[in-house]
Amino acid sequence: MTEEYRHIPVMIEQVLHELDPRPGEVVCDCTLGGASHTVELARRIQPDGLSLGIDQDELALAAATERFEREVPGAEHRFLKGNFGDLDALLVKVEVPGVDCFLFDLGVSSPQLDIASRGFSYREDAPLDMRMDPGDDTLTAAEVVNTYNEADLARILRIYSDERFASRIAHAIVHARGRAPIRTTLQLADIVRRAIPAAARRHGGHPARRTFQALRIEVNHELEALERGLRSAVRWADTGGRICVISYHSLEDRLVKHVFSELSQGCVCPPDLPVCACGHVPIVEVRTRRPLVPSGEEVAANPRSRSALMRVAVKLDVTEA
Repeated sequence: MTEEYRHIPVMIEQVLHELDPRPGEVVCDCTLGGASHTVELARRIQPDGLSLGIDQDELALAAATERFEREVPGAEHRFLKGNFGDLDALLVKVEVPGVDCFLFDLGVSSPQLDIASRGFSYREDAPLDMRMDPGDDTLTAAEVVNTYNEADLARILRIYSDERFASRIAHAIVHARGRAPIRTTLQLADIVRRAIPAAARRHGGHPARRTFQALRIEVNHELEALERGLRSAVRWADTGGRICVISYHSLEDRLVKHVFSELSQGCVCPPDLPVCACGHVPIVEVRTRRPLVPSGEEVAANPRSRSALMRVAVKLDVTEA
């Protein structure tokens, strides 16, 4: 595998248990990465199964293809460059009638964090980029911090990362860029650090962590893409199809919980109405009323799994609806 692209699959035992991939099924890893999850899923759907994988990152796709073909030789697979927010178009392209297992492992992959030039890290200096697909001609983190007004900067920090010092940080960014554009990760990290009161910097991890998270979400439109992707996955899932989502912060988890809850809702008419007028029928059954979490042993072996939360839903038979 490409040396720079290594990935420890998070909650792999729970993924295999909940998705329960079977021979001949179609599985779709919507966040392919280095194919760590996909390889394990593929082994269980042989000999006639199909593995689909989606990633925005060319480096990930190259590493995934190399690893998959080495570890599951001969297994049928289609890996596609794209965003899972465009899942409908991507699945039309591969001409599958339906999918049995969907996996979304959200957040930034370990390689993206580890390769400083990608601009996700507040610990190493690099251009402020943060695009999941660096070849895409879209907004970068540098453009966000240098062009958004103070109110909008504060809004995204508050909404996307629960940053309690959002207003102070936004003011500091606007003040700093008035002297010179903010172009690198360490420039921004230092501005954020100085904007936060000294007492608050003594605990809670790196002071810039929440700011970088919020910018990454804004740059990549992550929450909008997640909702579109989840709803598409439910549409494409065959009856009995399993949809597994691993999220890493409360915003993602709340969105997944909301979508699954909405789609599992039956009739919402007033109880005194003699006949249902709303037409709502449950489309999925939620298997995880509370999210599953990694074991203590996994967290010790892979600290980046610490914040992982897993939710699972199963597609119901809606042919009678």
